[in-house]
Amino acid sequence: MTQTIDSAVAPEVKLTAVTPQERVDAWLADFESALAARDIERVAGKFALDSFWRDLVSFTWNIKTVEGREQIADMLSARLDDTDPSGFRTTETPDEADGVTSAWIEFETATGRAHGHLRLKGDEGWTLLTSLQELKGHEEGKGTRRPRGAKHGADPNRVTWAEQKEIEDRELGYTTQPYVVIVGGGQGGIALGARMRQLGVPAIVIDSHERPGDQWRGRYKSLCLHDPVWYDHLPYMPFPDNWPVFAPKDKIGDWLEMYTKVMEVPYWSSTTCTSASFDEKTQEWTVEVDRNGEKLTLRPKQLVMATGMSGKANVPTFPGQDKFLGDQHHSSKHPGPDQYVGKKVVVIGANNSSHDICGALWENGIDVTMVQRSSTHIVKSDSLMDLGLGDLYSERALAAGMTTHKADLTFGSLPYRIMHEFQIPVYDAIRERDKDFYDRLEKAGFEHDWGDDGSGLFMKYLRRGSGYYIDVGAAELVANGDIKLAHGNIRELTENSVILEDGTELPADVVVYATGYGSMNGWVADLIGQDTADKVGKVWGLGSNTTKDPGPWEGEQRNMWKPTQQEALWFHGGNLHQSRHYSLYLALQLKARYEGIPTPVYGLQEVHHLS
Repeated sequence: MTQTIDSAVAPEVKLTAVTPQERVDAWLADFESALAARDIERVAGKFALDSFWRDLVSFTWNIKTVEGREQIADMLSARLDDTDPSGFRTTETPDEADGVTSAWIEFETATGRAHGHLRLKGDEGWTLLTSLQELKGHEEGKGTRRPRGAKHGADPNRVTWAEQKEIEDRELGYTTQPYVVIVGGGQGGIALGARMRQLGVPAIVIDSHERPGDQWRGRYKSLCLHDPVWYDHLPYMPFPDNWPVFAPKDKIGDWLEMYTKVMEVPYWSSTTCTSASFDEKTQEWTVEVDRNGEKLTLRPKQLVMATGMSGKANVPTFPGQDKFLGDQHHSSKHPGPDQYVGKKVVVIGANNSSHDICGALWENGIDVTMVQRSSTHIVKSDSLMDLGLGDLYSERALAAGMTTHKADLTFGSLPYRIMHEFQIPVYDAIRERDKDFYDRLEKAGFEHDWGDDGSGLFMKYLRRGSGYYIDVGAAELVANGDIKLAHGNIRELTENSVILEDGTELPADVVVYATGYGSMNGWVADLIGQDTADKVGKVWGLGSNTTKDPGPWEGEQRNMWKPTQQEALWFHGGNLHQSRHYSLYLALQLKARYEGIPTPVYGLQEVHHLS
């Protein structure tokens, strides 16, 4: 139900604290008292009119942000009794800046233990993050709970670790059914598989490639991560201190293969999921797979699509494609520059993949033209690392005590509704710092933007997952004129050229379509059916009503890491940071269901867009 909150309601306890610690302690004490008394009106009254409570599973069994007193009251009316939170306390000394008091907190619920972050404006709650970290009675075997490994003493029936693993490998998926099947064995599937393993949930990660990491090895040879190492750690096992800031693709591939083996992730390579269907009566999936030529039927209770943040490749259709005599392919199939030496290449698109491919082609002396069809946001890698990520993910951040866990929760504590307000000053500073670069880029004719509201790269990523490039060199080549630039949509292809709508003809032996990807529910349409794809709707985006992110406002990433309108179907992916952080919350939701813990979902996302 919805409970109306009177804006004049005042907290029962008048706060007169003077230090940040006293202010937070007083707020938390009264907050907990009101929760314990089930006085929802009093709880909601502790928040400012313009306030945000973001919950990662702990209260809502969902990933959900409620905004303002009325929404907070509605959530608590539905979830407070079952959640039964208690023990709110700070974990370190709060600080204060610009009139905002910030505090790290922890607390318990009826089913688990949680961490969080609180911001106060004056004595009113402004933002609150609550995030479930573990389930009581089902904690991970780490730290003081780590397994002994060795069983001391004589035992004529001893089963060694290797023997036990051989038994598990032989039985899982054959005589023993997995509880979870994870379709997709890139970093997202592997991270979630590791979480499942540590939580004791039988799960299988399936992937069509021959080895873990082949998703990276198979890309064009110059590819490196654009995000820095501090942002990219996987769960449980961070990269070593001497790992490069920007890891080459083959090094990442080897790390993922090693990680899969060391973390004992049940991983079926050379395995293709051919179809899946859900039986409402038995609450069970039937998943048909081809494992290296062997046809098998898996019957999990939960199915996770871990195919990245993107769906199937968008391959545009143009007149004359059937007449073109050269090589044409989507960027996801690009083999690298070696076989195109001496040829003319036209790359359609002007975002990340296009820049990377054009840069690698130019380095090999190949005549390459980039066709820009719409504006792109560019940010130089060094500036992004320093001004955009440096306070959270860098050696500077580590020296200041910012652990990866704290950095992830700090990022997570900013509600999406107001996140752009924090991003705009960052990109204003980048714009000033790199003014000469942007002047040269635009003088070269490149159409550049800063996002619909000037909030730059990260908001573009969250809203649409496209429209940007982190410059590691290729944009400089565009600015210098080394990579040729053309503008406009494609009218047609001839036997040996690309013709733009204005009649410009671009000679071509090779055409690369760097034209992005569709929504992840496109994979659902292929494997399960269009009706199920439409039932869950579009995946990714916030509903910000900006370019390629239509409203209404969702408040969270559509369908990611949380329950969907199709029971027992989940989506997992994103960049390495998101695969690490959000795999925890998806894993806890799956573990709770595996153990039979009630998981009443608050605020199940409605479907507004099909793709």
